[in-house]
Amino acid sequence: MTGAARSASGTSIDAVVFDWGGTLTPWTAMDPRVGWSRYTEAVHPDDPERAAALAATLVDADFAHWMRVKDTAQAFGIGDVFTAVGVDTRTDGHHAGLDAYRDYWTATTHTRPEAGPTLEALRGRGMRLGVLSSTMWPGDWHEDWLRRDGVLDAFDARVWSSDLAWTKPHPEAFRAALDALGVSDPSRAVYVGDRPYDDVTGAHRAGMRTVFVPHSDIPAAQQVPTDVEPDAVAHDLADIPGLIAGW
Repeated sequence: MTGAARSASGTSIDAVVFDWGGTLTPWTAMDPRVGWSRYTEAVHPDDPERAAALAATLVDADFAHWMRVKDTAQAFGIGDVFTAVGVDTRTDGHHAGLDAYRDYWTATTHTRPEAGPTLEALRGRGMRLGVLSSTMWPGDWHEDWLRRDGVLDAFDARVWSSDLAWTKPHPEAFRAALDALGVSDPSRAVYVGDRPYDDVTGAHRAGMRTVFVPHSDIPAAQQVPTDVEPDAVAHDLADIPGLIAGW
């Protein structure tokens, strides 16, 4: 669709970029300690004390990496957590553990049922669609889950911070998503997310418009105060096409 046609349709928005966890998927309270225990029990099935000790070390390393994200916005991947505690990722036990860890978190990965029709409506207006997620998990995990739910191909670009140097709220993370979509003017793009600081403040600093999705109970340790207000609030993803129709 040309710029003139977009103007005639009443919107100056070229692209909509979505957060993943808590936005495209419902917020689900999970315990990282259980996830890492599933991993270590598969790595050391005959040594529960060793498994428990390794799980505690991994929990601490996981938390420390996320706290560095909060302070510096430096991205990391799950491999960095394993490296920090000296895990040998070449073993069969590691691969079995990773499968068990991933299985534990699968409950958090199911796309909201209203996402598909919402994405279809936005694409019908000629908008480019993207995902930008702060994650330590490999991008192919996320893409498998989106494929499972039938929405992978709705997105023109999918950007995972585990592949980047920076994560939200750093402007370079948002720039990576916009570059992947071919959007040069951030004011012509909307970011949709559930975190007031990472998503709303971060996207505003990057020059984007924002839609806040107030679905998630963000843990206190992950919260950062902000006085930036979103451009709109969507209590359902299906509200988004109508909210941005006049922008």
